[in-house]
Amino acid sequence: MAERVTRKGKRQAAPPRPKGRHGAPAEAKLDAGARLEALERERDQLKAQLADAQALIAKLEQARDEAVNRIDWTIDSLHNVLESDA
Repeated sequence: MAERVTRKGKRQAAPPRPKGRHGAPAEAKLDAGARLEALERERDQLKAQLADAQALIAKLEQARDEAVNRIDWTIDSLHNVLESDA
């Protein structure tokens, strides 16, 4: 079993909070044009990812439909075999 610590250490003071509304220095913020370009790039990447995901979903749905059709065909075939034997 783990040993318990009997003495507690002193807490460290919380780091000072940055002053200002948003906490980041004004010079560190990107200008509006750069932010817009970054957002547009991100949007384009997300659109491409969405298109890829939708294509994959369609492919998986088609594979599922084919599997269900094969299972249905197999069940029908088994029913026909059982009916013809009776």
